[in-house]
Amino acid sequence: MTVRIRKYSWQLAPAHIRNIRQKVFVEEQKVPPELEWDDTDEIADHFLAVSRDNRPAGVARLFSTLGETGHIGRMAVLPEFRGQGIGEALLRHLISESAGQYQELRLSAQQHAIPFYQRAGFHVCSEPYDDAGIPHLDMRCLAPTLLVNHADSNSKRSCPMLLGTDTQPWLFDTESSMTDLMDSIAGQAGQRLWLYDRLLDHDRYDRLRFRELVSSLARRHRLSEVRLLIHDDQPLVKRRHQLVELMRRLPSRIELRLVNPDYPHEDQPFIIADREGVLYRHDFTGPSGFAAFADSGRVRLLAENFQRMWDSGRQSLELRELPL
Repeated sequence: MTVRIRKYSWQLAPAHIRNIRQKVFVEEQKVPPELEWDDTDEIADHFLAVSRDNRPAGVARLFSTLGETGHIGRMAVLPEFRGQGIGEALLRHLISESAGQYQELRLSAQQHAIPFYQRAGFHVCSEPYDDAGIPHLDMRCLAPTLLVNHADSNSKRSCPMLLGTDTQPWLFDTESSMTDLMDSIAGQAGQRLWLYDRLLDHDRYDRLRFRELVSSLARRHRLSEVRLLIHDDQPLVKRRHQLVELMRRLPSRIELRLVNPDYPHEDQPFIIADREGVLYRHDFTGPSGFAAFADSGRVRLLAENFQRMWDSGRQSLELRELPL
């Protein structure tokens, strides 16, 4: 169905927006009114999806925190319009609206709607929880700009950037695309994240978002395993690196070793996540390569090479002796 989407502030929003939320959330899903109507409405942008014959069909809102993370919420489509692609069109519009504006998109999904959001490029990032008596999970998209570019390319992906599901590689040749894909892979690792590079470059690996993703994985459970394998630790000795600080606070979960130059080693850097995800660069200097979210064969081979380098590597005595 052809759908038009209009954007409003809360102060200028037509009654249709409030009426659709009232019908879907309060009347149909029995959400208490005091939970449905909140102060966030005042600061959010509100979107109304209108059918080809000019009938209001669906709504959503979008707001930001600190200007970096966009939050999608209150998505609702009236019963008579469901199954016609209106929700998908509305979500695509919100992602497009966010591209270039927010580094990350988040939403709280009702449990039954998780596949819907996965098809759009979101992944689960929390345990289930109850909200207004309805099971929910938090979901996020760490690369909204890449999603928009992917949609423009007419490439067919069932669940873009979903670890273990998206079987098509993502090519990159810019630093921003590379870091978005790197974070999208690292953010979905459930147990293992192995990183191999010449240097633990500050601009690349000491970014706040990447550090938070690594920290979250390392603290998740006792089997979490983050390995950092590099050739040169001198830049880390000269300048404080927050990943190193994190490693020293969680020594059983995060380890760093130096490659033994007397043993064979890889000439291309890579990151592997669990048994499916890999980000592979063509050389140590530039941001050019590919990311794959469901490539178990390549991950297995790289993991074997990583393990050989790791076993022959050595610990950094200088980093160990640095004061906290």
